[in-house]
Amino acid sequence: MPHTATVQDGREPLLTVLDVTKRFGGVVALDGLSFTIDEGQICGLIGPNGAGKTSLFNVVSRLYVPDSGLVEFAGTNLLGVPAHGIAKAGVARTFQNLALFPALSVVDNVMVGAHTASRSGFLSCPFRLPGVRREDRRVRARAMEILEMLSLAHLAERAAAGLPYGTLKRIELARAVASSPRLLMLDEPASGLTHAEVDELAGVIRQVKAQLSLTVLLVEHHMAMVMGISDKVVVMDFGHKIAEGTPAEVTSDPLVIEAYLGGGS
Repeated sequence: MPHTATVQDGREPLLTVLDVTKRFGGVVALDGLSFTIDEGQICGLIGPNGAGKTSLFNVVSRLYVPDSGLVEFAGTNLLGVPAHGIAKAGVARTFQNLALFPALSVVDNVMVGAHTASRSGFLSCPFRLPGVRREDRRVRARAMEILEMLSLAHLAERAAAGLPYGTLKRIELARAVASSPRLLMLDEPASGLTHAEVDELAGVIRQVKAQLSLTVLLVEHHMAMVMGISDKVVVMDFGHKIAEGTPAEVTSDPLVIEAYLGGGS
């Protein structure tokens, strides 16, 4: 029988993760994990190293196939969508390690993201058909809009190589946003940033979320950032959920304090 997401406050969640389990040999990375995210929310996903956060990201983005469970996005079974179709389905993500093309310009890197949601791709671009040229202009204009929003337009024609690490992180965010997603998944976006850059990034995420009406799923170890911008927080440990609620609720939960916040990890 098809699963129907639980309706809360008269609306269905945008993302429903239901009883998802993923094993790697004898290791259980995800153990019956369930949670939901409403449209427009920023949901922080936290837990000690090895808790399964990135494994969950990889299941939602279709890099991993779960052993059991369901992932529903906007009423559609996301597990039936091939990995190459995730961006067109409305889901975009960043990675812990930068995945930019160093030799490409900043605007071309962002256009890579925009092309995933466009009608033409890089394979058709060398033929330079009139329709492709129009699409290319549209995609470039979209990329420039996003760079302007993130105060990166002055770097548009610069190669990504050699730019400061904090700037590269914002470029990767711009590339993810360029695919016009409904759900933006950020995997440790503040990793490697200074305290000042983390504060700036938090403001950028709030700004992008508000201006583009995004829903955000955020994995991050910077607790002040997560608690400062999240509407709800899901806490994982050993592949399963141990708490879910507002930042105030989870930070006062004894299981969370023991497993994570008080654990020194």
